[in-house]
Amino acid sequence: MRLDPTERRIVAATQAGLDFTPRPYLAVAERLGLDEAEVIARMSGLLARGVIRRIGAAPNHYALGLSANGMTVWDVEDGEAGRLGAMVGAREDVSHCYLRPRALPDWPYNLFAMLHGADRAEVETRRAEIAALLGASCRGSDVLYSTRILKKSGLRLAGGAS
Repeated sequence: MRLDPTERRIVAATQAGLDFTPRPYLAVAERLGLDEAEVIARMSGLLARGVIRRIGAAPNHYALGLSANGMTVWDVEDGEAGRLGAMVGAREDVSHCYLRPRALPDWPYNLFAMLHGADRAEVETRRAEIAALLGASCRGSDVLYSTRILKKSGLRLAGGAS
């Protein structure tokens, strides 16, 4: 998909993130000498065309006081995975949840759910609640704790931000 020059400028101006302000698109518009409505319309068009998949927040959990970040992994019955995954993903304490194929024999897990807490004890409490929710359909689980923040990034224009 080709971007026109204005779309390229908007993508370049937003690829490192939006300003934390009540009107982030106005801030982009002012930097680019555009109208806020045009920035919003063009971003909507990029979303509709599939050039941009989504616009979302990527918070720094450590800065929010959530220093224990655990990816819980679950071995749930395949026939129940979709239903159970939807229930787990609907929990307010789960930031993201998804199904993935197993990598047998070493990795039996097919349901993944990210939990954040002030400490590992809080994550383990939430993990126990999920285990109870999954019930007998869960054959095993584990939790993988983050040890550092990895760089989060979105769309990047090839060849710079011209």
